[in-house]
Amino acid sequence: MVRKVIIMGAAGRDFHNFNVFFRDNEDYRVVAFTAAQLPEIAGRTYPPELAGRLYPEGIPIVPEEELPKLIEENDVDLVVFSYSDVSHQYIMERAALAQAHGADFMLLGPKSTMLEASKPVIAVTAVRTGAGKSPTSRRVSQILKARGLKVAVVRHPMPYGDLRKQVVQKFTSLDDLDRYEATIEEREDYEPHIRLGNVVLAGVDYEKVLREAEKEGDVILWDGGNNDFPFFKPDLMITVVDPLRAGHELTYWPGSVNVRMADVIIVSKVDTACNEQVEEVLSNVRKVNPKAKVIMAAVPFIVDKPNLVSGKRVVVVEDGPTVTHGEMGYGAGYLISKRLGAEIVDPRPYVTGSYKEVYEKYTHLREVLPAVGYSKRQIKELEDILNRIPADSIVLGTPTDLGRYLKVNKPTVHVKYELQEIGPLTLEDVIDEFLKEVM
Repeated sequence: MVRKVIIMGAAGRDFHNFNVFFRDNEDYRVVAFTAAQLPEIAGRTYPPELAGRLYPEGIPIVPEEELPKLIEENDVDLVVFSYSDVSHQYIMERAALAQAHGADFMLLGPKSTMLEASKPVIAVTAVRTGAGKSPTSRRVSQILKARGLKVAVVRHPMPYGDLRKQVVQKFTSLDDLDRYEATIEEREDYEPHIRLGNVVLAGVDYEKVLREAEKEGDVILWDGGNNDFPFFKPDLMITVVDPLRAGHELTYWPGSVNVRMADVIIVSKVDTACNEQVEEVLSNVRKVNPKAKVIMAAVPFIVDKPNLVSGKRVVVVEDGPTVTHGEMGYGAGYLISKRLGAEIVDPRPYVTGSYKEVYEKYTHLREVLPAVGYSKRQIKELEDILNRIPADSIVLGTPTDLGRYLKVNKPTVHVKYELQEIGPLTLEDVIDEFLKEVM
């Protein structure tokens, strides 16, 4: 019998799971994707050009709130959970909901979803979004390039636009961000790599993305999204843990998978976390993965215009995923503003449109404005909100320079942050040993 399936997702892992496990699989029929976490991704269709021969009309993408009705109306047999950065409790609540309405519940693991590459793969993953994965990826790319190797950076997918135009995306310049109409979240992750001279690949069909990456690099660097495990089978897997959220390395999915799979664990933010938090993370890591090598690292901040922060009234803009579903509530922009004695203006009285919904959903947000921009409308909303807030300057804690493409009426300050290992073991040591084995 053909089993009817719903894939629960957030426009990333869900599409990949479909492509590698369900597409062209005669034993299953996917009746819908559900969408969560991010705005404006529901109401679309996974197009027939990508869905394959079994789906001539494509597959609808509907809000996750409709899951019970979808199960009952379509007599669904199986619900497959396919997004990341959620607590174990959260997943089991969805499992209970699916089973209460008559469907089985499944998580697809690495063995069923990882693609094998013909080039060495280094994967950088994390236990939570905002743990320090991006600066770790940049550090790894710099080490590889210093060894004379070409690096193809492959980013976890963020296909929020026309999926047919995003099958394989290649970014080699900042102009490519505009050409592909990249969202703020995509710019946050791609722009720092592009500025380092790295080729960045992403898209929807990661079999095709992988084939392109094999042409571009001597080594493929998987730069993961949220706390998901890699789409490519890694030869070296690095997982970043965050002592500011100590304990989450054991209680969030699939970050808890990454901790157990890692060859190398990086304990980041040791310069901002307290000793007790660092020790708790180290203890938890040693319990579940005693074989992993451990690197301690700081993530120092660099401010380009401190005079526009010190003693000023500022509005702080932070990386969207980190402070929303990442549950941090603050980031580099907030911390440096406090350190420099700025008065931080509460943005909440000035938000409108979809930004009001963001604050209603993520009630832990207080003094920071998340860089949420998944559509042209949302980007314009952010621009209008920033222009409305009475402040002397805008502190950008995001990895992308929003001042480059937002028209704002006050000066911007960019906060950058890079990974800095605190010996005795370093990433250079680990990568040099790895290269001896694979090159």
